[in-house]
Amino acid sequence: MTEPKSLIGAGRDTLEIIAFRLHGQEFCVTTTTIREIRGWSPSTPLPHAPSDVLGVMNLRGSVIPIIDLARKLGMAATAPNERSAIVVAEVHGMVLGLLVDQVSDILTVRGDEIQPVPEIATSFDRGFSDGIITHEDSMICFLNLARMFPPGDINGLAA
Repeated sequence: MTEPKSLIGAGRDTLEIIAFRLHGQEFCVTTTTIREIRGWSPSTPLPHAPSDVLGVMNLRGSVIPIIDLARKLGMAATAPNERSAIVVAEVHGMVLGLLVDQVSDILTVRGDEIQPVPEIATSFDRGFSDGIITHEDSMICFLNLARMFPPGDINGLAA
């Protein structure tokens, strides 16, 4: 499954998103990429795995990689606890688990509610984000999993 090309300013077309927290910040992805949400359970570490790969877990007979999404985004590693969740997503035909601090909400947003990521510095990689959504008293960074996990990188995660 792939994420929409660009929803910024797409008028009144709506899409469903799942919002979650990482280190006190709100992020979201489209629900079309999500297979399920699971509670935290430890994964089996892989030797010499990238720093954002926590390990692998058995999901109904399939071994899937578990990614610390905070580390993937350049933040400090997540310390899993009882509120942590694994968001199981399908990206480029591969299933993977994303460790998040907690799932916040499932929302329906209009395309005209998604604003472009501001240009803040030339070194900032905006490729992981499709925009910013203002919701109530918070702002939610809309992530693009297809760009975060290019096909070549994903194939290297398979156990």
